[in-house]
Amino acid sequence: MTVAPAPAGRWDEPILAVVLPLASAAVFLFLWQAVVTLAGLPEAILPPPLAVLGQFFASLPELLRQARVTVLDSVVAFAIATAVGVALASCFTFSGTLRDAVYPNLVLLQLIPKIALAPLFVVWLGVGAPSRVIFAVFISFFPIVLSTATGLAATDAYALKLCRALGASPWQIFIRVRVPFALSHFFTGLKIATTLVFIGIVVGEFISSNAGLGHYILLAGAGGATSRIFVGLIALSLSGLAFYGAVVAAERLVQRWWWE
Repeated sequence: MTVAPAPAGRWDEPILAVVLPLASAAVFLFLWQAVVTLAGLPEAILPPPLAVLGQFFASLPELLRQARVTVLDSVVAFAIATAVGVALASCFTFSGTLRDAVYPNLVLLQLIPKIALAPLFVVWLGVGAPSRVIFAVFISFFPIVLSTATGLAATDAYALKLCRALGASPWQIFIRVRVPFALSHFFTGLKIATTLVFIGIVVGEFISSNAGLGHYILLAGAGGATSRIFVGLIALSLSGLAFYGAVVAAERLVQRWWWE
C-alpha cells in the first residue's frame, strides 16, 4: 500500500503570509525614499521614510504619552460598545417583536454618515472625554450588535429542536447552543469595531481635546510639521494593530476553551 504524499507547498504558506506583505512594504518604502530624494521634494511636502523614522524615535516619549490617552479612551468605548451590542443582540433573540421593531432602524442608522454627527456630541456632552467616548461607542457598537444578532439567529434549527425535545430551557439553549454558534459572528463584529472605535476617538480629539494622538496630529498639521503627522499616523496604526491583535488572540482563546 502506498501512502499519498502530503500536498506540496503548504509548509511555506504561513511564511509567505508574512514575507509577502513585508516585501511589498519594503519595496513601497524604497520607491518612496528614491522618489523624494531624486525629485528633491521638501520635507514640508513629503518627508522621506528615513526622516519619518528618525522623527518617530525622537518623538517616542511624547507619542507614548499621547497614545496612552487615545488607547485608554478607546478601551473604555470598546468595552461599553461590546456590552451594549451583546445585550441588545441577546434581547433580539428572546423577543422577536423587539427585533422586528429595532433591527431595521439599526440598519438604517448604519447608512447615516456618523462622522458628521460628532459635533452634536460635543454640544450635548461638552468638550471632555465623555463626548469622545460616547461618540466612539455610537459608531462602533453597530457592527457588534448586527453581527452578534445574525450569529444568534443563524443557530442550527435541528440543534434547537433537539434541545427543546430534551426539555432544555430557553436560557440553557441560549448559553449551550446559540452562543457557541454565534462566536465567530460576534468576534467578526468586534474586529470591525476595533477600527471604528479608534476613528471615533480620534475624530473626537480633532474636535475637542488637549491630548491624544488626534490632538498630536492636529497640532503637527497646524505647524506644518509633515513628518510629525506621519509619525502620529504610525503611532495610531501600531495602536490599532495591537488592539486588533488582542481581539484575535481573545477569539482563539475563547473558541479553544469553549469547544474543549
